[in-house]
Amino acid sequence: MSERRPPCLCEAYARVTERASLAGARWLGRADREGAEEATFSAMRNALDAMPITGRIVIGAPEDDAFLPAGAVVGAGGEDVDLALDPLEGRGVVARGGPGAMSMIAVGDPGSLLTLPDMYMRKMAVGPRARGAIDLGKPIEENVRAIAEAFDRNVNDITTIVLDRPRHHDLIEEIRTAGARIKLIQDGDVTASISAAIRGTNDHLAIGIGGTRQAVLSAAALRCLGGELQAQLWPTARGEIDAAREQGIDDVYRVFRTEDLAPGEVIVAATGVSNGDLLRGVRFYGDSARTHSLVMCTRCRWVRFVDGIHFFAAERREEVRLLGY
Repeated sequence: MSERRPPCLCEAYARVTERASLAGARWLGRADREGAEEATFSAMRNALDAMPITGRIVIGAPEDDAFLPAGAVVGAGGEDVDLALDPLEGRGVVARGGPGAMSMIAVGDPGSLLTLPDMYMRKMAVGPRARGAIDLGKPIEENVRAIAEAFDRNVNDITTIVLDRPRHHDLIEEIRTAGARIKLIQDGDVTASISAAIRGTNDHLAIGIGGTRQAVLSAAALRCLGGELQAQLWPTARGEIDAAREQGIDDVYRVFRTEDLAPGEVIVAATGVSNGDLLRGVRFYGDSARTHSLVMCTRCRWVRFVDGIHFFAAERREEVRLLGY
C-alpha cells in the first residue's frame, strides 16, 4: 500500500507572503530600501518559522541577509521542502513609491528547484498560448513574429516587457525594428514573466538579462501557469564561468528550459506590495489592511487570486468592505 501524502499546504504559503507584504508596504515611498528589506525579510522569516515544515532555503535573500540566507533551515518541523524566496521583489520600487512590487515564495520537494551561481541569465518568457513558439537562439524578430502568429495578431499588437537597463539598449532597438510594442519597467523581473503568462494584462513576452534567482522563481511560476521560460547563463567574468562549472554546469551556453529550472511539483505564492498590472498593493484602513495574492500549485492544479482582509485588533470597529470600496 502506497504511503499517503500529507495535505497540500499551498494555501498556507499565501499567509507567508501576506505577512511580508504587510510589513513592506508601510515603507512605500520612504526612500529607505534597507528599512523595507529588514521589515519584509523579518516578517517572512517569522511566518515561515510558524509553518509545519522543515524548509531548506535554496534561493534566499541576496547579500547573505541575516533573516533568510541560502542554506538556512526554517519552519516548526514537518514536511521536507526546498524554498526559493524573494521577500521583496522591487526593493527600489518600494523606496521610490513606485508600482508593481510584490513578495514571493516558491516551494518544491527536496532537489526540485535548481541551484545556480548568482550571476546574470538571458531569459525569455511567454504564456501557454505561445508555448513551443519561442527559441532563445533565434533573432528577436523571429520570436516576436512567432508569438504574434500564436495569438493570431499583428506583430505591432504584441507587447514585450523589458527591464529599463543600459544592458538592454541593443535589445530594445531590435524589438523596435521588429515592430512590437515595448513596456519598460524599473524592477520586477519575475512579475514580468508572470504577467506575460496571464491573459488580461495585454503583455505577451518578457525578455532580457536578469538574475539566476529570478529565473528559477519565474520558471516555478510558469510551471503552474502552463507557460514557457528559456534561459541561458550570461557570464561577465571568468570567475563566473568557473563558478558554474563547480556546480556541474559544463556547458555555460546551455539553454535551460522551464522543467530544467523547476522540475517536480511546485507551489508559488505572491502578494502585492504596491499596485501593479498583476496584483493590487496593500491598502491600509483604520484598523485593518487588504491584500491581494496569487497562489498556484501544480499538485492541486489550481491558480487562485486571494483577496484578504487583515484586522489589527480583536475589538474592531471597522466593517468588512466589498472589493473596490
